Amino acid sequence: MIKTAFNSVHSHVTLYPRLSIFITVLLFIQLLAHYISRVPQVSLPIRPSTQTPAAPSECGSGRVYVYELPTMFNKDLVGSCDDLDPWHWQCGVASNGGYGRSAAEYAGTVPESLLPAWYRTNQFSSEIIYHNRMLNYKCRTMEADSATAFYIPFYAGLAVGKYLFSNHTAQERDWHCEMLLKWVQEQPYWKRSNGSDHFIVLGRITWDFRRLTDPEKLWGSSFLNMPLMQNVTRLTIERAPGDYYDVGVPYPIGFHPRSDDDVSQWQSFVRTRNRTSLYSFVGASRGDSKNDFRGFLLSHCRNESDTCRVVDCAVTQCSNGSSAILEAQLASEFCLQPRGDSFTRRSVFDCMVAGSVPVFFWKRTAYDQYEWFLPVEPESYSVFIDYSHVLNGTSIRGV
Repeated sequence: MIKTAFNSVHSHVTLYPRLSIFITVLLFIQLLAHYISRVPQVSLPIRPSTQTPAAPSECGSGRVYVYELPTMFNKDLVGSCDDLDPWHWQCGVASNGGYGRSAAEYAGTVPESLLPAWYRTNQFSSEIIYHNRMLNYKCRTMEADSATAFYIPFYAGLAVGKYLFSNHTAQERDWHCEMLLKWVQEQPYWKRSNGSDHFIVLGRITWDFRRLTDPEKLWGSSFLNMPLMQNVTRLTIERAPGDYYDVGVPYPIGFHPRSDDDVSQWQSFVRTRNRTSLYSFVGASRGDSKNDFRGFLLSHCRNESDTCRVVDCAVTQCSNGSSAILEAQLASEFCLQPRGDSFTRRSVFDCMVAGSVPVFFWKRTAYDQYEWFLPVEPESYSVFIDYSHVLNGTSIRGV
């Protein structure tokens, strides 16, 4: 049932008209950011909405029921900025309903009128942002009997994140997931469909929830391998190709428009930029990787300094955004987007919102991921150069 509702959106998106190479995607991505992020600036715990329900004609695909989970599955997982790994990645999650701290350092980089719309949003914060969104969604229903779909607001990414950078057992990594499924399977509406009309948002990539059975493979949880999760739709920032129930959704970015006018102002700003570089690359090398393509691009760009602008994240603090990153992308016509620690990167969406055209080297970075959100024709918004061709001498600048 949830797939039927979601596929009505899918069919609309895939018919999105092909316009210019950039303007099409910029409009769509910024409207997407506007849609996802227009939530009240509240502190957790999240309060239920007092919004008047929409008329039936406004909810043609049905209404959504949001489970009220025990706080151990969401609110209690948010914590503070210093309770996890040394990189403090959770700082951008723990404030402003998932937006993170205001990005005051962007002053002088973005128009003054839009500075309040920019935050240091963590790339793993979609669980909290989406939860806020759904609590204030006009087609949310408080009556489960009238629901078409059921949203489970479990912060699975935050739950496993507490164990990713320390020595914990597989049982510890799975504990929250097992307790959540034990709770939800006792709900009458789960029993009605075995979860096929239920969905969840995962704030980390799908591979963080698919731990292998090998006891030496201790990274992540086995949440998506658990039998009870096999019929549940998962909205995740990186999906597993071929898994019908995984749906790739864009990474959260730092731009959270307060109004339609904010979107229009930003579009005007990026359209009129004086872009002094042909292309840019933001990232760090992976010296421990046998075939370090990102390191190759760093060296390449330094050798092409007249056309390529570099932000080396081994030198510049790139986590949760940086004024150096935004400045580089605003100044470049194109931005190089190799695979990151996985195939996808938040930088893809930072790049497009900055008005720069992404250059991909693996099709799985975007084309096999965000089918509901990006135009059908890859060439209408991006450039593709196979990484193996680059390693064999194909000129990025020439392409």
